[in-house]
Amino acid sequence: MSGSSNVLENLGVKFSNDQDYLEKCIDKAGICILHAPLFHPAMKSVASIRKDLAIKTFFNILGPMVNPSRPQNQVTGVYNLELARIYGYLYQNTATRFTILHSLEGYDEISLTGLTKTVSNTSEAMISAADFGVSRLIANEISGGDSIAESVAIFETILAGKGSAAQNHVVCANAAVAISTVTDCSLLHGFETAMESLLSGKADESLRKLQRLSAE
Repeated sequence: MSGSSNVLENLGVKFSNDQDYLEKCIDKAGICILHAPLFHPAMKSVASIRKDLAIKTFFNILGPMVNPSRPQNQVTGVYNLELARIYGYLYQNTATRFTILHSLEGYDEISLTGLTKTVSNTSEAMISAADFGVSRLIANEISGGDSIAESVAIFETILAGKGSAAQNHVVCANAAVAISTVTDCSLLHGFETAMESLLSGKADESLRKLQRLSAE
């Protein structure tokens, strides 16, 4: 019902392609948002057509491959195994340290509702909730809401450290893969690092800083 850009926009986060502003966000909040339509006008021009078609197209595949920041480390979720293999092949031909994710339940992220296929520079693996030291979830425990307003409320509740165990676990499992990709630590250590950031309020403070910078 809503994407991350809908949630962030509703929270007052400014989308910009101004380099000075983005660098300030990185320096002060530890995060910046690269809103695709601002960096890829051609993608923006086909947005209405994609919406009318209401089916997956080549543009669903292209987006992560044309990240303007050329990140040295990248985690990308895909919606089927074929794409995971294609992305893995393409990223192998770059200097990027990467992890591609596909949940066998059909999600393009770790859901902890079943096994997740990972493809990285060095290996392919199947990971499960046990790799993060937690129990398997059922889908309705991690519903994203039926509207943008509900998604925003869930997002803020989790960042405030008031999310359910299931919500916290699935958020931190995905963060753990990013941390592990960058630092080469174990998934369990990455999970514990993410959980500390979440429950200590550090993650929420990053959002609040981003909101304040957006309002300046």
